[in-house]
Amino acid sequence: MRKALKIVLIATVAIGVLSFVMMTLWNWLMPTLFGRPLITYWQAIGLLVLSRILLGGFRGRPGPPQWHWRRRMMERWEQMTPEEREKFRQGFKSYGPFGPKGGSEK
Repeated sequence: MRKALKIVLIATVAIGVLSFVMMTLWNWLMPTLFGRPLITYWQAIGLLVLSRILLGGFRGRPGPPQWHWRRRMMERWEQMTPEEREKFRQGFKSYGPFGPKGGSEK
């Protein structure tokens, strides 16, 4: 019970501080740069919630964990023979930052 109360208290303080920082930054930058109106503390909290919904999502959503692909890749790597691993390495080295080296192969 004490741990849960501590977590709620820390979360409340964090939301309060983040909202104040967002309100301050908005009121400092947006009216000058873009002619936007000033916002209140409660509007800053609303912006935080909206940005979390639109950009961040919520933890605990269904589906595989974020790093699920890494575990799957490690499992595949362990199942490869040494020859397959070397072939994979060579194929991976042939890719530059924008695709295969030497042009596209169609």
